[in-house]
Amino acid sequence: MSHKNFKKNTLSRRKFIGTAGAAAAGFTIIPRYVMGGPGYTAPSDLINVAGIGIGSQGGGDIQQICTPDVPIVRPNRNSNGTPLTKEQIAEREARMAQFKRQAGQQPGGQRPGGDANAIVQMGAAGQGKVIKLANIYALCDIDPNNYAAHIIKGYPKAKVYTDWREMLEKEKSIDAVVIGTPDHNHAPIAAAFMKAKKHVYVEKPMAKTIYECRKLAEIAKETGVTTQMGNQGHATEGTRRTVEWIQGGVIGPVKEVWLSTNRPMGFWPQGDLKRPEGVPVPDGINYDVWIGPAPFKPYNPEAFHFNWRGLWDYGTGAMGDMGAHIFDAPIWALNLGMPTKIQATSSPFNDEYLPFCEMVTYEFPARGNMPALKVYWVDGGLRPSRPEKLEAGRAMRDATYYGEKGIICHGSHGAMPELIPADASFKGPDPSIPRTGNIFEDWISCIKEGKKSSNDFSVAAKLTEIMLLTNIAVKNQRSNTTLEYDAANMKITNVPEANNMFQYEYRQGWSL
Repeated sequence: MSHKNFKKNTLSRRKFIGTAGAAAAGFTIIPRYVMGGPGYTAPSDLINVAGIGIGSQGGGDIQQICTPDVPIVRPNRNSNGTPLTKEQIAEREARMAQFKRQAGQQPGGQRPGGDANAIVQMGAAGQGKVIKLANIYALCDIDPNNYAAHIIKGYPKAKVYTDWREMLEKEKSIDAVVIGTPDHNHAPIAAAFMKAKKHVYVEKPMAKTIYECRKLAEIAKETGVTTQMGNQGHATEGTRRTVEWIQGGVIGPVKEVWLSTNRPMGFWPQGDLKRPEGVPVPDGINYDVWIGPAPFKPYNPEAFHFNWRGLWDYGTGAMGDMGAHIFDAPIWALNLGMPTKIQATSSPFNDEYLPFCEMVTYEFPARGNMPALKVYWVDGGLRPSRPEKLEAGRAMRDATYYGEKGIICHGSHGAMPELIPADASFKGPDPSIPRTGNIFEDWISCIKEGKKSSNDFSVAAKLTEIMLLTNIAVKNQRSNTTLEYDAANMKITNVPEANNMFQYEYRQGWSL
């Protein structure tokens, strides 16, 4: 059955998608990863997905949903979009090898170093499998002729736009959208598509501010659309094993957790830096749409593609880039709500750029039979002190849990949980958490079944709020006090000026 004829059936495709009454009618739609292996979808059962912000991570995401019609040639380029030299490519490969040794093979994300913008074939796409979870119906990027050109060439049937608002207005056949733009554009785009009854997948962090996170979760609940944040590790075996081990009492009650990342070291600029002077916008770039709700500032390539992560106006720094991948498992395993206290110290920074490295302490109250605990975060290449029981020559991982009976560690995305000291005979509790397939399979199948995904906005909003409290603490460290957080009222109670960071005034013409 053709896609065109499918839309003409009595039960229309749009009514079918997102309908929760299938089970009541006497049947259940089987998830894609059960029917025919990862990536399988019956040809007549495809939904139309649009991609927005596809030059980097967003381009990798849509390849997890649908294999390109034309093989995509991944560009070797610096963070400002210029080509890499042979020396830079060699350095990149060396850093990648070190990255894998330290953190374990990650299930997705950008490659480290100068090639940070290059698309990585994640999950099934990286294994050469053909994926057809959905139809890539339209693509939108503010730089279609350069930064996103390789992705657009891979999907020649997709309609192309440079302004997502125009795409939303004209393309009524879009069912769902994947948002891979800079952080500051996540919330306005996601809100607009949800209000139009489109299902939404947004890259991490869910939004730039805590107010935006709560507002998106509210809109998702009101509209009933299926949402997902791009936290690939939430669906991995390693994360689920970590949760099962912690909640199964393998190391006893946990009172201390250490988390760390090397970001932004070698990835993008941060620190007490001067913002580069403005230069003319190159032809073919829709800079006004890229700026979106942020304050208007002149264009410069060094504060644009990928490098935006280190600027307060657009990004959320190391925590925004990697926090979801590292903080997710502890939040899930330890049933963490909001911290009641948070304190930060960092290297120098200014009003334009976030600091190069940070150390942040969060205090969480007791939860049921779980004791109060402290979580420590360090970035910029810093690592926590080594546990005494960690064997010589064995590297620290990205997360370390200290329990009354032992220690567990794992890499980013929950990768490869292990005991400290190592115990080759340890098997752990039997699996008890449902396995969902990867987050793309989960999102698409949940759209079809009218269900919530495993990492929908009600889950992602909490994780992102904890992450974003980090930047509030960092920017207010000069108050020389520990911030006290009243989550119920979204308020720092003892440093009034800190509350200015829960939201900012959008540029005229932009809203939620």
